[in-house]
Amino acid sequence: MAAPVVSPDEPAVSDKTDERSPAWRNVLLRVVIATGAGIMIYFSGPPRTLWWLAPLGFAVLGAVLYGRRARAGFGYTLCAGLGFTVPLLAWTGEFVGVVAWLPLSLAEALLMGLAGAGIAAVSVLPAWPVWAALIWVAGEWLRSIFPFGGFPWARIAFTQPDGVYLPLASVAGTPLIGLAVAMTGFGVTMLVRNLLVDRQPRRIVAPALAVLLPIVAAFGALPLVGTDANDGEATVAVIQGNVPRAGLDFNSQRRAVLDNHAERTEQLAQEVREGKVKQPDLVIWPENSSDIDPYRNPDAWARIDAAARAIGAPIAVGSVLLGDDGLPRNTILLWDPEQGPIEQYTKRKLQPFGETMPWRPFFRLFTSAVDRAGQFVPGDKAVSFPMGNATVGFATCYEVAFDGVVRESVEGTNLLAVPTNNATFGYTEMTYQQLAMDRVRAVEHGRAVAVAATSGVSAFVRPDGSISQSTGMFVPGALVETVPLRTTTTLSDQLGPAPEWVMVLAGLGALGVAIVVRRRGRASN
Repeated sequence: MAAPVVSPDEPAVSDKTDERSPAWRNVLLRVVIATGAGIMIYFSGPPRTLWWLAPLGFAVLGAVLYGRRARAGFGYTLCAGLGFTVPLLAWTGEFVGVVAWLPLSLAEALLMGLAGAGIAAVSVLPAWPVWAALIWVAGEWLRSIFPFGGFPWARIAFTQPDGVYLPLASVAGTPLIGLAVAMTGFGVTMLVRNLLVDRQPRRIVAPALAVLLPIVAAFGALPLVGTDANDGEATVAVIQGNVPRAGLDFNSQRRAVLDNHAERTEQLAQEVREGKVKQPDLVIWPENSSDIDPYRNPDAWARIDAAARAIGAPIAVGSVLLGDDGLPRNTILLWDPEQGPIEQYTKRKLQPFGETMPWRPFFRLFTSAVDRAGQFVPGDKAVSFPMGNATVGFATCYEVAFDGVVRESVEGTNLLAVPTNNATFGYTEMTYQQLAMDRVRAVEHGRAVAVAATSGVSAFVRPDGSISQSTGMFVPGALVETVPLRTTTTLSDQLGPAPEWVMVLAGLGALGVAIVVRRRGRASN
């Protein structure tokens, strides 16, 4: 039997293999593009000021997702999520290893994948950029409550402290900024598609509006961003005493940390006496500035008391107090120079993989490093401190990422303080990411923000989100500034979480309609 003759113009493989090969190449290409979109979004955030990369990242992701099935949307957005969260959250593994960093990044990316499935599904609907952006906001809401009590660190709003969208925070907080950025990006997707792919220039009006309306709205919100001192002024001192060394092990020299902050406060008092700086009305020490419980250690009490008497002003002292159960509480003490501690606030939102260790027995199977994480007990209510003529609300470190926590902390105050300890995470980008959150919160709530960090970056943030002063990292320092005190209730505070609920429900409603449309389409075929 003669062998079959193969023409040189025909592939020497089966038709089935030939059909699959280009398909897999296309899938791989889309995976690379989607991952690149996530990396673009990551690079849009601090310490960089490339805010415009975020909407461009969404435009690229939208090009991959549009017209795909939900399953494909999940997979491609999972890749984009990994491109975003793996570098963003690298600080979580700085001292406890990849057992914290990579599982947390994967969990966040998986939740982003769910949003991506919905974004792909609603591409059968008109006005897709709007519905897609609403579903993205719904995904951010889900990540703010799950897993581990929520981890909203990757909200798109926190990439935008230098962007044109920032004024929208005063209208409806971080969800509105996320909506605006995503809508702009997805609008660019449809604009390019209609012009270059489908070649239908008559259909550019709707996507052009999706691109432009969020930007126009942001500029329209500028008059709502107030900076006036409508409740007077206060001279505030922020102390950055520094730590002996970076990492979790800095706690082994906690007396040195306390001494550093006391000495820098006493040095500031000397500078005040010499007329070099103004006498502060109040002083903010960082989180963990006294990890020695002053109620149980008379020497710590004496050290803090001496510093308060030297500066002649109340100090908010970040301390760790032991409860009757023997477990620690991350606490801010109001230390009066005459009366000692008279009030306290206990941190309500604790940082997983640091102050607590979720699923500790499970993760211990992989590494003993999990036992370096703490067993802190959370507080249950917001507490403000009367300090001079200021009424100060507190969002301690990780808490500043949570919309509801900060909203409760600001109520009834005229100044927001963020005591934080970023020494645990060394020279990573964590401190800059958190400072970006402080800047967004300043605009969202119309408050000046005093940021006190053990090792940096400490700063003063104006109510418009701009930074007036800041320190370096792992250097001692003291910042003194007269800040505006404001009692204005922003539209965002008046509306509370309602706008986010509306966005989430609208996105889910659109998803429901899209599912019905797709099923009818299959049935008709």
